[in-house]
Formats: sequence, structure tokens, C-alpha cells
Amino acid sequence: MPLILQERLQPAAELGLWDIKEEEVFFLERLELYPKEQKELDHIKGQGRRLEWLAGRYLLHLMSGRQIRGACYKDEFGKPHLENSEYQISISHSSNLAAVIAAPKEIGIDIQLIVEKIERIVHKFVNSEEITCLEPSTRLEQLHVLWGAKEALYKAYGRKELDFIKHIFIKPFQYNLKNGRCIGEIKKDSYYKKFDIFYRKINNYILVYAI
Repeated sequence: MPLILQERLQPAAELGLWDIKEEEVFFLERLELYPKEQKELDHIKGQGRRLEWLAGRYLLHLMSGRQIRGACYKDEFGKPHLENSEYQISISHSSNLAAVIAAPKEIGIDIQLIVEKIERIVHKFVNSEEITCLEPSTRLEQLHVLWGAKEALYKAYGRKELDFIKHIFIKPFQYNLKNGRCIGEIKKDSYYKKFDIFYRKINNYILVYAI
């Protein structure tokens, strides 16, 4: 079973990472989807995207420790949530990995395969202050941390309509190869919230989560 990470975080959060190697039937036999979930899956096209959707929900169920699985639905903004649970959840996928985080507070997660083409979109998500912390030797990895941090904050906010440069800010930080930490902020109109950002490199991926 390709559960490659399950970790309890403080305060009262849980993190999981799944290496997707199964066929659809593996997940379908174990999930017993609710009708509304099945309808959502039926609208997802492409084997890869369907497997990501299924793996994320299966991982979420394993992390919950429940025998009877709670339904996982999306709200009007597309943010997933567990029915009848005080825990907030966030799900991310990249290549063949699925990542999930759950906590009784606002959270977000992102997993990204490290690719050089991220350089093409730097101007869309990195502001003038954030770019000052980039070191030539680790620039590519740091860019993925910045992107992942902003994706995680976007998901934690959960209401869309956030601009990665105008509304989401990452305080300059020194890159830590193994277990890094920095501060992120969301500022939009009268809304302001500060988050702790945690990141790590796992093989050729950058995993980032915001609490």
C-alpha cells in the first residue's frame, strides 16, 4: 500500500501523502461513494484526474481512522469539506502523488513536482520583495516553495478571487532543504490573516502546507 507519509502535526492537524500506483477499481471497491460524490466523479474526464480524485478521498478516509467513511463534498467555491465534521481539509495532487491535510482550523496544502518551466510564470506570482530571498543555487526549489505557499493560502482562504501578487504575501525566508518554515499573509479589502507555512522536499517534489 503506497502510503508514504502519515504524520500528526501540532496543533491537532494530520498530514498524509499517497503514491498513486493503483487502478480505479482499487479505490472504487474501498470507498463506497455517496451518490453526490459519484455524480462529481462521473463528470471528471481523464484517467489520471479520476485517479487523483479517488486517491485523495481514500487517503482522507485512512487518515480519519473511521470505519464508516464521511462524505467529502465541495462547497459553492469548490473547496472540499467533510460532512458533519469540525475539521477543515485540503487536497492536492501532482504527477502521481496525492497530499491531504486536515485540522480544526483554516488550512491549505500543495504538492508540486519540481519542473524548470515554472520560470515562465514567475512574474505572475512572485512580487519584488519575495524575489530578494531567492538564491541562485536553490532558486528553482524556492520558486516551488513560493508557488506552493500561495496555492496553500489560496485554498485556506477558500473563496477564490485572490491575486497571487496583490493579495498573497510570503515573508522573505532562508531556504531550508529538509524542513523549512516561513510566514504567509492574505490581505484583501478588510480581510487579513497570517499563516505559518511549512515546506519540505520529498524526492523531486516540494510539499507545502499552511496553518
